[in-house]
Amino acid sequence: MAAPILRCARPGRCWSLDYRPRRSRALFAEPVPGRVRGQSSAAAQEPRPGAHEWAAVVGLEIHAQISSNSKLFSGSQVTFLAPPNSLVSFFDASLPGTLPVLNRRCVEAAVMTGLALNCTVNKKSLFDRKHYFYADLPAGYQITQQRLPIAVNGSLTYSLGVGAQWSPSATKTVRIKQIQLEQDSGKSLHDDTRSQTLIDLNRAEGQLRVDANVSVHHPGEPLGVRTEVKNLNSIRFLAKAIDYEIQRQIEELQNGGKILNETRAFDEKLGCTVSMRDKEGKQDYRFMPEPNLPPLILYDAESLPVAADPQQVVNIDWIRERLPELPSVTRGRLVEQYGILPEHSFVLLNEDGLLEFFQTVMKETRAEPKKVIGWILTIFLGYLKQRNLAVSESPLSPSSLAELLNLLDSKVISLPAAKQVFEELWQNQGKTPGQIIREKKLELLQNQEELEEICQAVLAKHPQQVMAVKNGNQKVVNKLIGIVRRATGGRADPGRIKQILEKQLQ
Repeated sequence: MAAPILRCARPGRCWSLDYRPRRSRALFAEPVPGRVRGQSSAAAQEPRPGAHEWAAVVGLEIHAQISSNSKLFSGSQVTFLAPPNSLVSFFDASLPGTLPVLNRRCVEAAVMTGLALNCTVNKKSLFDRKHYFYADLPAGYQITQQRLPIAVNGSLTYSLGVGAQWSPSATKTVRIKQIQLEQDSGKSLHDDTRSQTLIDLNRAEGQLRVDANVSVHHPGEPLGVRTEVKNLNSIRFLAKAIDYEIQRQIEELQNGGKILNETRAFDEKLGCTVSMRDKEGKQDYRFMPEPNLPPLILYDAESLPVAADPQQVVNIDWIRERLPELPSVTRGRLVEQYGILPEHSFVLLNEDGLLEFFQTVMKETRAEPKKVIGWILTIFLGYLKQRNLAVSESPLSPSSLAELLNLLDSKVISLPAAKQVFEELWQNQGKTPGQIIREKKLELLQNQEELEEICQAVLAKHPQQVMAVKNGNQKVVNKLIGIVRRATGGRADPGRIKQILEKQLQ
């Protein structure tokens, strides 16, 4: 079964959520929903019944950065884009006699992640040394949690979508094997011009890295040989790499080839995976207990010593109480509280800052939630996408949109006029909707007598349309409404116009 191992991947504060198999492939297998139908580009012999069907197994090892001010085992600061080797302590450089000191913030973050992913948090976990020799690992070993990690046996439920079809009710649950804290190695910088490799021991600045383990097999048969695609740094590239690797393996097997147990890389420009090195010769990491770190002991409310210093212990229950509202809970609350569609709740949460924008508008407007969500997801979000802006970069404030929707809801302006005001607000920061409406004279006509006179004049100028309506062609009424709106410069409410016309046509 595929399981995430939360592991700390940086000379400090990065951990990784990893669905990584151990030596047993069965621990790693997580079948991809449904079956994959192979499409070989070469001619093949007539397959046996069912032989054309394939099942894919994918396991992910996710390295995620912990948001902390210093590294996992040293007091060195963590600063994005700092000059190379400017944030390196004696321990980071592996100078003799230096010892690791565990970062409390990183432990709390790992516990919180374990709770959020429905894991069992181990009250006792251990640190190990993983030995391998490479230039970006000056100590010759990496501190990790191989034997007894901080959290195990979790799960994550997510909604499925195929193409344009998406259904919040179609869900799948992926099992999470373990979460572990792990020291990160340095960063290799390859200088092809000078034919040399430079090492930066700052590290801890990458936010996300994923290794994907992929294999295919016929349903009902043993699992296939897996390959590992390393260092994928975006969800989009992860999906492309997995899709490509599944299809590559299917075509290779259908053409009589053999899948090698190897490490591959994803070429972002070509959109394909390429071989890096084979894994047939199993590397012996010579795991051993880390002698410089004692077991990590966590407590809950029942086991917490009476005289314990809160600054010297990590309380699982204390962290549980401070766990923020999880996305699935937030989505359910939005649907229930505002009556919006489930898919709309996903968009609100997936766009950074959009949920807060929506909730602020809702606090300040009288408009119905469905109208507000329509404006935010179609018009507002559309403007952001066209201009490649984040929500935080929007020139339109939630208060301005709330005021505009209030004016629209009170029938001070029409819908077309509201869209015109929205455009003006986007272009002219500092002005309020009310100011723009007055300057552009966009408010709806409120004088009933004036509007009745305009309608009467329109009917007098269009006798043929009037006759058509009286003969039973009600569709012509819409044409007359349009003529009246043009006569008022778009400042008349279509509903009021229709009421007046119908009365005058009787």
